Amino acid sequence: MVAPENWNEEAMSDQTGKVAIITGSNTGIGFYMARALAHKGATVTMACRDMAKAEESRKMILEEFPDCDISTSFLDLANLSSIEAFAKEFPKERGLHILINNAGVMIPPKSKTRDGFELQFGTNHLGHFALTGHLLPVMEETSGSRVVTVSSIAHNPGRIDFDDLNGDRKRYSKWGFYSQSKIANLTFAIELSRRLERAGSEVSSLASHPGYSATDLQRHSLLWRFLNVLVAMPAKRGAEATLYAATAQEALEYPYWGPTGIIEMRGDTGRSRINPKALDEQTAVKLWEVSEELTGVKYLSR
Repeated sequence: MVAPENWNEEAMSDQTGKVAIITGSNTGIGFYMARALAHKGATVTMACRDMAKAEESRKMILEEFPDCDISTSFLDLANLSSIEAFAKEFPKERGLHILINNAGVMIPPKSKTRDGFELQFGTNHLGHFALTGHLLPVMEETSGSRVVTVSSIAHNPGRIDFDDLNGDRKRYSKWGFYSQSKIANLTFAIELSRRLERAGSEVSSLASHPGYSATDLQRHSLLWRFLNVLVAMPAKRGAEATLYAATAQEALEYPYWGPTGIIEMRGDTGRSRINPKALDEQTAVKLWEVSEELTGVKYLSR
């Protein structure tokens, strides 16, 4: 199923009165998410690690849409203390309608987060797991709120190795750990939805992916930077599936949205295929419990 009328950001409904946080929104698809939501009237917080780039991006959006309500705030998803501080400082008076867990790192050299986790799993999954937990109370008080977690077609070969989440026991594979983080993103989004529904919550949890979009995410690979020029979608189009998941009423009918073309690399937004591994409840429960243990953030117990 393709989204109504080959959906794009121009078809997005008015977002006036809504409050949104987008992680990693100083560049790539996150930038275009922030731009579109601000243009449509939402109050947008660009939650970013590089504040200089974030301010540059914010100014670009304000130059185009001078009346929009958009701000920047420091958030380092590779640092649990930074995540907690961001959540405490976030102004909660107007609620939080949209949380987009977008930021990520892709195939960097082997490295660790501030708290000692493998960088990709620690940032892409654990950081967003903790952030969501810290912000969920305000979302519970906000009518119609949604969490959208950005996964990837790279989730398909992914496998969560609970015996070696940090890559210390075997030869490190950059791609293997990236895929692990992305299937963790999707598994988390689906399990979060289960737990919210079980708790009788009105908060919705969905997932999305950008297909193959040309962004700064591929900066660690010369080959992928070359392929960006040849086959990738523009980042603006890559943002559309997440914007649809975050705003469209029809998106609530399915948990995972992305491009619908060949192997979901590009094309119109629609229902994306979910690898059965991401639907396994036993894996999801174990991932949740491990994530609570590693981050110290506990919420929505079964």
